[in-house]
Amino acid sequence: MLQLILLIVACQTGAPEFLDHARLLVYRDSAGTERKVKTRRDWEKRRSLILQNMQAVMGPLPDSKRRVPLDIRIESVEETPTFTRKKITFAVEKDDRLPAYLLIPRGLEGKAPAVLCLHQTIQPGKEEPAGVSGNPDLHYAAHLADRGYVALAPDYAPFGEYRADPYALGYVSGTMKGIWNHMRAVDVLESLPEVDGNRIGCIGHSLGGHNTLFLGVFDQRIKAMVSNCGFTSFPKYYGGNLAGWTSDRYMPRIANVYGKDPKKVPFDFPEVVAAIAPRALLVIAPVGDDNFEVSGVRDCVDASRTVYNLLGASPKLAELYPECKHEFPASSREAAYSWLDRWLKAKN
Repeated sequence: MLQLILLIVACQTGAPEFLDHARLLVYRDSAGTERKVKTRRDWEKRRSLILQNMQAVMGPLPDSKRRVPLDIRIESVEETPTFTRKKITFAVEKDDRLPAYLLIPRGLEGKAPAVLCLHQTIQPGKEEPAGVSGNPDLHYAAHLADRGYVALAPDYAPFGEYRADPYALGYVSGTMKGIWNHMRAVDVLESLPEVDGNRIGCIGHSLGGHNTLFLGVFDQRIKAMVSNCGFTSFPKYYGGNLAGWTSDRYMPRIANVYGKDPKKVPFDFPEVVAAIAPRALLVIAPVGDDNFEVSGVRDCVDASRTVYNLLGASPKLAELYPECKHEFPASSREAAYSWLDRWLKAKN
């Protein structure tokens, strides 16, 4: 009976199957006929299918009914020589408040660009990017505040102080709950008098690296992104063993609907990267990363570049392959921050 239910769930998505997810310049129409992607309008059809297939795995993106007033509350304030660090909580939906650190540069004149800073898989959660604890190489919210950005670093369940159960709240994946929470974090940034809502970016390492991509796909308010050590293609993730993507904090349907088989999962990262086009994305993938195999990253970027080219946005997709492990060293960080400067500091 359980297998029958899962089969029905899979079929109800109605999402066309693309066995080769790197074939981005084709789509299937309502009759199942394969069509070439030749125009921006064609690409929007293909992109809509990518989002549909992602939601088949992650569950549906919540609609506006889940949106409640933000009710931002300040828990504490700390002054540093270059920025003010506020510990806050805000409402992401009914009976659910998300803890975060908000960093505001001192001496701002006018509205500033802002960056959402997503943490890696680490128990202190938001504390690391905010510069409160953890690896100094990963204090990117503090580093960006030093450079004049308003930075917001939220927790991702079950890390830091955040203990919400996505499944009790009606989600079918921790991933989609994260997407929703991060969209609400963008709402927070837009609400601040210090922030230019047209210049919002996102950056993350590891867990934060792929969450940056997932947010960018579903929220087009994000204008520039950096994903460090964030992904590889599913077939090259531990030789196609997708167990690491199936925990409660990620996407259990990869196991219980798609059997942890890359050939059955209806989306892959070439499509995720391409769905961000034509917005700015820097992919940093160390050659020694033992979590996300680098040739699979190259495959994804190479495939998605065809879409960036089609949309006339080739300068907005960049890649960097540093000689290091699953890390964010100084040279990579400088490239990341310079990338954000390039696309967010100029007022368009």
